[in-house]
Amino acid sequence: MAKKDHHAAAEEPEVAVPDVNGKMSKTHKRVLWGAIFLMATSAIGPGFLTQTAVFTNEFGRNFAFAILLSIIIDIGAQVNIWRVLVAAKKRGQDVANMVLPGLGSVIAVLVVIGGLAFNIGNVAGAGLGLQVLFGISPKWGAVIAGVLAIIVFSLKNSGKIMDAVAIILGGVMIILVAFVMFVARPPFLDAAVSSVVPDDYAILVLPVITLIGGTVGGYITFAGAHRLIDAGVVGNQNVKFAGKAATLGVVTTGVMRVLLFLAVLGVVAAGNVLNPDNPPASVFRIALGDVGFKIFGIVLFSAAITSVIGAAYTSVSFLRSFHPSIAGNNNKYIIGFIVFSTVVFVFVGQPVAILVIVGSLNGLILPFTLGTVLIASRQKRIVGDYKHPMWMIIFGIVAVLITIVAGWLSLQAIAEVWTG
Repeated sequence: MAKKDHHAAAEEPEVAVPDVNGKMSKTHKRVLWGAIFLMATSAIGPGFLTQTAVFTNEFGRNFAFAILLSIIIDIGAQVNIWRVLVAAKKRGQDVANMVLPGLGSVIAVLVVIGGLAFNIGNVAGAGLGLQVLFGISPKWGAVIAGVLAIIVFSLKNSGKIMDAVAIILGGVMIILVAFVMFVARPPFLDAAVSSVVPDDYAILVLPVITLIGGTVGGYITFAGAHRLIDAGVVGNQNVKFAGKAATLGVVTTGVMRVLLFLAVLGVVAAGNVLNPDNPPASVFRIALGDVGFKIFGIVLFSAAITSVIGAAYTSVSFLRSFHPSIAGNNNKYIIGFIVFSTVVFVFVGQPVAILVIVGSLNGLILPFTLGTVLIASRQKRIVGDYKHPMWMIIFGIVAVLITIVAGWLSLQAIAEVWTG
């Protein structure tokens, strides 16, 4: 047992904590930025690209309001969860089990099932990205992507490599989409005004809820926080940095969303019609021709492969509390997770009905997890001497109420799948 614990610690070495002046070591900064981009790139997957293009095409400049409001609510959810988990020095499922015995185990199972289903879509997206770039079949592309993700977790210092991959590919996506956005010449002023004063608030309720579920639903909420915990960035001295990292993670996702929204808006506002079979790809192609289509391939592959890594890492982190052998062989379980997702896509394809149902169930997880974290924030036996600010709790309660509405819509979506 001791060997396994030692092995687990070797995979994720503790980092230096800030000194009395609040300065961070180089390693500490890398882990923080890794956590930021792990959360952000976990949210920015193939579905993120399609969702943003479809909603922008449907709601035009008014979609800016939905993006801004969802970012504010996302920050409320993420900051609460990251700060409390880091203060408690425990992962989400362990905190939930302390609040209500057995709840964390149920949440863990739901997160892992959701992560597996979404990872099938992520692997497929990576395969499609390589198809755009090199003309190979999506299935072979998926296999290559799966092998690349497995290599990350097969190497020594996999945590450091994962951080680097998330940061580099996250930066690549932002730069490329920003370039396409400037070429598309969107109506910046109209979008800015509509972000505060849209034509119709009511029609944007569904997009807001959908964006929240896609950005902080399921495993995504815990990706960065669990990364900090695994790296030893825990305790009251790190709470401030955790809150900052959570905010920057949501903002990074928001920046990508805004840039893509503006790129699509520029294309649509010019009178172009998007291809309904692949809306985001047609945006890049219309803006920059064949070169734009290749850029889309890079963006799609980057979004998908980082989501594969993020989903696998975070989902397995929810299993580590079930048995010591999982913690001692963490990377092996992550590799198995990736292999399973890849094999299912290659031999079965994307089980659409399952993806829809699990995606809807994903929306039900956040109210429970965030609500549990808010309860935990007031329990000294969980967070020790940490004092969670009341304004954050109120912020979190608002996010819980909104995600309960999202959960209701999720149940309706499940009903439609089963009856349709």
